[in-house]
Amino acid sequence: MRPDNTPNLVKDAQRDPAAFAMVYDRYLMPVYRYLYSRVGNAVDAEDLTTQTFLSALERLSGYRENGNFAGWLFAIAHSKVIDHYRREKPHAGSDVLWKIAGQDDPVLDVEKRLELEKLASILQHLSADEQEIIRLRYAADLSFSEMAVALGKREDAVKKSLYRLLERLKQQAENQMETP
Repeated sequence: MRPDNTPNLVKDAQRDPAAFAMVYDRYLMPVYRYLYSRVGNAVDAEDLTTQTFLSALERLSGYRENGNFAGWLFAIAHSKVIDHYRREKPHAGSDVLWKIAGQDDPVLDVEKRLELEKLASILQHLSADEQEIIRLRYAADLSFSEMAVALGKREDAVKKSLYRLLERLKQQAENQMETP
C-alpha cells in the first residue's frame, strides 16, 4: 500500500491555495476515471473533473481533517454528476468499460469484446447504489474508508456490500458465459 501524504497536502493547500496543485495532481486521474465511468464520454468527464476541483478549492477552507479527504472529494464529484444528469440525459454506452480498461487498440480481440459486452450488460442491471460502489472501488480506486465517507455509510457496511455484490456478479457472469 502506498504511503498517503494527503493530510499534509490538504493542510498546505488550506494555508496556501497555490499548494492545491499537489492535491490536484494526486487526485486528478482517480476523479477523472470515476466521472468518465459515470458519464461515458471524455468531454463531459473533463468538464465535471474541472468543476469538482474548482468546488473543492472553493470549499477547502471549510474542510475538517478527518482522514478521509478522498471521500469528501468524491462526494463533491458525485454531486457534480447528479447536477449533470439533471441538465442532460445519460448517454454512457457499453464502450465505457472497454475505455476504462485502457484498451485503445482498434483491432480488438472478438472474444474479449463479447465478454466485456456481457459484463456491461450485467452491470447495467445493477441498482444505482451498486453501480456507485463498483465505480468508487474500481474506477476511482478508493479505499473502503474513503468509499464509506463518499457514500455516507459505515466502512464495514461498504465492505460487506461490495463482497456480496462481487459474489453475485461472479455467479451472473459465470451463468452468462455458459450461455451461447
